Amino acid sequence: MFFVFTLCMSVVVLASAQAEQKLKNCNEVKTAYSSKGFNVNDVPNKGVHGDHLKVCPQGFSCCTLEMEERLSQLSRTDLKAPVHQLSSNLQNTFTQRHRHFDQFFRELLSNAEKSLNDMFVRTYGLMYVKNAELFEQFFSDLSRYYSHGSSAVNLDDMLADFWTELLERMFRLVNVQYEFNRSYMECVSRHMEQLKPFGDVPRKLRLQLTRSFIAVRTFTRGLALMPEVVGKVSTVSASPNCVRAAMKMLYCPYCTGQVALKPCKNYCLNVMRGCLANQADLDTEWNNFLDSMLGLAERLEGPFNFESVMDPIDVKISDAIMNMQENSIQVSQKVFQGCGQPKPSMAYRTRRSSKDSGFPGRFRPYSPEARPTTAAGTSLDRLLTDVKKKLKHAKKFWSTLPDTVCVGDRISTGDECWNGTAKSRYESVVMGNGLANQVSNPDVEVDITKPDMVIRRQIAVLKEMTIWLKAAYTGTDISFDNEDAGSGEESGSGCVSPSCEGDIYFSTTAPVKPRLLKPQAGNQPSSGTRLAPCSLALAVAVLLLALLTLHTR
Repeated sequence: MFFVFTLCMSVVVLASAQAEQKLKNCNEVKTAYSSKGFNVNDVPNKGVHGDHLKVCPQGFSCCTLEMEERLSQLSRTDLKAPVHQLSSNLQNTFTQRHRHFDQFFRELLSNAEKSLNDMFVRTYGLMYVKNAELFEQFFSDLSRYYSHGSSAVNLDDMLADFWTELLERMFRLVNVQYEFNRSYMECVSRHMEQLKPFGDVPRKLRLQLTRSFIAVRTFTRGLALMPEVVGKVSTVSASPNCVRAAMKMLYCPYCTGQVALKPCKNYCLNVMRGCLANQADLDTEWNNFLDSMLGLAERLEGPFNFESVMDPIDVKISDAIMNMQENSIQVSQKVFQGCGQPKPSMAYRTRRSSKDSGFPGRFRPYSPEARPTTAAGTSLDRLLTDVKKKLKHAKKFWSTLPDTVCVGDRISTGDECWNGTAKSRYESVVMGNGLANQVSNPDVEVDITKPDMVIRRQIAVLKEMTIWLKAAYTGTDISFDNEDAGSGEESGSGCVSPSCEGDIYFSTTAPVKPRLLKPQAGNQPSSGTRLAPCSLALAVAVLLLALLTLHTR
């Protein structure tokens, strides 16, 4: 027993002698310090008493106060570096996904327009060419809605106008022997719902287009928002207390001459959870947002599939035209009964020829050799499969950030690690995530009464975007605040009240509900203001009468 005791004491003495020897000469510290880009002459040749130090232990030390200050500045950078790297990776991932989706949807829209143009030129020839601007405007409006939303284009109104205009043009063509004035064509438009000249195509296409465009636009906006939020949150600067804790964790081992000593894992977790407490509070709304994005992605794979709506849109519109063409006699007769018999066209009588006999022959089925592909042949299914994996991987990003940072060569997993004061086991309890859990953090002083306002704003942004995503999931459009003339009102596609649908075919305007306005400079005076001169005149007259009465007396 005596032998064992003597051996243990010898080991302790030897270890102490080695540590003291390292403090007596600070050569290892000089090498490590200069590798950080600092002047090697700042490091003393041998250990000095550390009473001057503000952060690190104040025994014999290889650090001067100037060294401690410089290492504190470096610790700020070292603390931010891994967080910045992880955030940048997330930013780049979703910036790229947004670019892919946006390019895909725009190309799909462009290809649908090209396909319709090619089909209609072959099928209807000159008659289509003369009316091509109607279809060009149709696709232009769809593109504007995708880019700017309901503040620029109301999908319901746009589609109603398109079918109304198409009916008017086709009605003239199939009844070229008659003259129709504007009021007569308005009457034709008013009978459109009863006549259903295009069959059920307008109703089905309206439902498909509004749901898919709302979903696509909201989904791409969500993809664009992710890098914005990550960018703003990752720029939040570390507090002075956090920098102090990072300095103590990362570089105080230098001062003790133990440059290779890494912090204990739980020590690192407490420091990072204290420093990233505000970021962790973003996690709940971040996860809610991601869940809503995943839900909308599933809609895009199923009933709101943009690709399955846009790819055959030329055939659908052609089917509607065919329906009108085949039922033109019945449609015309019903219109004549409801709107009256039109006047014969004098111009038609004088120039009767086969070329001007109205709408061309029957629709010829069109089988394109190969529809144009988008984004180098990618399909919506492939894009969605990829982005869903990325969205799932991004869940709990903020709450797991400390665990992601405190790994590998940044920490020591054993008991032979830096615990903040010495090379020993770390005994403190690991704190939970979030600001409220840092009230008893032993390593970082965190003011839980002052949440970071940049992060709080991003929490609000995510919450609002989640509302838009959930609305899009049901096929409802909500205007974005940052759109031109953003009113915050829903578009017609989500309207269920009859009051939302104004009659666009009548020239009479809806009665305007009077509003109470505060008088402003330059405005017409109110009735109360107009009475003011009369009251003044009456008061003057009474005063004069009183004076005359006194004078008479």
